[in-house]
Amino acid sequence: MTKKYDFESIRPYNDSEIHEVFERLKQEKTFLKFVHYLFPKIPIDEIIKKLLNINSINQFQVEIMHSFVREIISTTSDGVTVSGIKDLSPSEHYLFISNHRDIVLDPALLNILLVENGHETCEIAIGDNLLIFPWITDLVKLNKTFVVKRNLPGRQMLESSETLSHYIRYTITEKGQSIWIAQREGRSKDGDDRTQLSLLKMLNISGEKSIPENFHQLNVVPVSISYEYDPCDYLKAYEFQMKRDNPEYKKTQADDLIHMREGLRGEKGRMHFSFGKPLKEELKKLEVTKNKNEQFQLLAEIIDEQIHNSYKLWPGNFVAADIQSESNKFSNKYTEEEKKTFLDYIEKHTNMIEDGDKPFIRKMLIEMYANPVKNFYKET
Repeated sequence: MTKKYDFESIRPYNDSEIHEVFERLKQEKTFLKFVHYLFPKIPIDEIIKKLLNINSINQFQVEIMHSFVREIISTTSDGVTVSGIKDLSPSEHYLFISNHRDIVLDPALLNILLVENGHETCEIAIGDNLLIFPWITDLVKLNKTFVVKRNLPGRQMLESSETLSHYIRYTITEKGQSIWIAQREGRSKDGDDRTQLSLLKMLNISGEKSIPENFHQLNVVPVSISYEYDPCDYLKAYEFQMKRDNPEYKKTQADDLIHMREGLRGEKGRMHFSFGKPLKEELKKLEVTKNKNEQFQLLAEIIDEQIHNSYKLWPGNFVAADIQSESNKFSNKYTEEEKKTFLDYIEKHTNMIEDGDKPFIRKMLIEMYANPVKNFYKET
């Protein structure tokens, strides 16, 4: 089945390619500036020397990526916690479908948690719109990332989706690797996490049986990612403003770089990753209808329910929900000090955009923190 599909343009690098890649990277001035930005206290020569002594993808992830992500956690957050992962078997391979907050950190943190709990790292899906420079492509492919091609003409998009679907199924069932993919194209900008039906339809293309059987084979595990503070929240709110004023507005590559930088170095507070249960018995619910669109809709609702119900709600989420509803419904979920801390944070981030429509930016910030509460309590 997989032999007729060419995965060469989307696959991650393998061990035999890494030295050639490192030789390229050490010549890239922009990459060296990026490394210095991330590790200002470590001489560049020392970092390059360490890279050139790496002999495998696994060694790169353990010795470079693990320490990098842990350093980000220690300097920009109040720590990361995890639940549900103990119920997953390290010998099984899963398709982790999660909500999506941060371009770089979501899958990077997930991989750290997998390794620290006895699992192998998983392969990561990333849109090619983020591969702004060749060195970014090199770096992510060293970190077991495969490419999702975006914005192709009709026929090419269909062929690309088919190849991607077969690559994902091949990786899980034959290659023996777990995969992480976001529940929708791009991040949720307003905190209202919903699985995109087009994603589920893409995943099903490579299946040869019924929809429930095809997804049973993929061993889907919903994952809920919760940041106390989203370091890019004000940038997302500003994007809403720009789209309000110009429906044709689209982020530039420079904007994507700013989002990556802020996501890595911005304030995050506490973070929590909740691994759900593999979709097994739940898939039988799809059999109530033979209509494929209805089956995809039901599947999306099953995934969303796990993500919504296991989302870690922080005091600020409840404060935002009360502000939005102009009530004190959740006042027992936070203290006055926690309320003040959150409102000070909102005020600070409202003013981060110099030419921002301040009332609109604040409204959008409140909405993105309130929506997870609405979804948890099934409010409309």
